[in-house]
Amino acid sequence: MSNAVEIPFETTLLVRDTCLCLHVQRAARALARRFDEALRPFGLTNGQFSLMMSLNRQAPASMGSVTALLAIDQTTLTAALKPLERRGWVSIMPNPNDRRARLLSLTPSGKAALAAAVPVWKTTHAALEERLPDGDGNRLRSDLATLL
Repeated sequence: MSNAVEIPFETTLLVRDTCLCLHVQRAARALARRFDEALRPFGLTNGQFSLMMSLNRQAPASMGSVTALLAIDQTTLTAALKPLERRGWVSIMPNPNDRRARLLSLTPSGKAALAAAVPVWKTTHAALEERLPDGDGNRLRSDLATLL
């Protein structure tokens, strides 16, 4: 006599067909692959593009403001910044108001790299939005924001 728990296959099908988390993850991976491919000629991944775009501000950004915007933790941000800093695209400096904290900014070469990639991002993004109902991503963005 077995005490193994059996999950009906119908449950597997239910999760496959209805799980919001699974469907969002699948879509996110597909979008990430598409943008990674488009941005590869610029030496960027989609994550690096988003991170650098989050630093495109008038004043240096705090680590906390970037982690909040990108919905990542500080350890992940620190790891993501390292290759960008090595390439000379991002500057990490002590915060003069709190020497333990860091401020982040794009360097001139980082701004140039980001600016070169923006037209391809726009084209790729527009092609994806065209595939949505009515060619408008506002509903999808609104629905996703609701889940945050």
